[in-house]
Amino acid sequence: MNKTLILALAFTAMALPAFAAGPPAPPAPKIVVINRGAILQFSKVGQDIARQIQGFANQAKGEVAAQGKALQAEGQALQQQIAILAPDAKQKKIEAFQAKEANLQGAAQRKEQAIQGGLMRAQQAVEVVLGPILQTLMQQRGANMILDKNAVVFVNNNAFDITPQAIDMLNQKMSSYKVTLGAPPAPPKK
Repeated sequence: MNKTLILALAFTAMALPAFAAGPPAPPAPKIVVINRGAILQFSKVGQDIARQIQGFANQAKGEVAAQGKALQAEGQALQQQIAILAPDAKQKKIEAFQAKEANLQGAAQRKEQAIQGGLMRAQQAVEVVLGPILQTLMQQRGANMILDKNAVVFVNNNAFDITPQAIDMLNQKMSSYKVTLGAPPAPPKK
């Protein structure tokens, strides 16, 4: 029993310096910077997505404008009819016209949401490809952290910026993406 006590004391004495030293210090930060906006703006896939989204927006705008023009003409005709209609018939016509206006506004909002959903899905697809590219660039530079350029207040040179290399590598891996309209994607589960 005496030997057991001596061994316990010996182990405790050996462990004390380890506890006194505390946890190991974290590694020094080695930071690189990217500009996500520039990656989406200047990469081939980003330009392809932007072109498609602009096309969808122009198409939706044209459709809504045509329907709006027709509704405006109907409203002008209704203005002329109101004077000669009986009060109950007048109210029904006004309510029907207001319902058409509300339907047109709802349709315009749904189209806008579908376009935004398509854009978000496209951006997520780009992020899936971009993630490993950024990891590779980070390893090549010996970095352990990437910051978005928007989060950086001041840098005295662009030596830390890996955006051009990220764009080049993304262009090689993903030059286009077919945007499909739909509801925005669900947020990732944590």
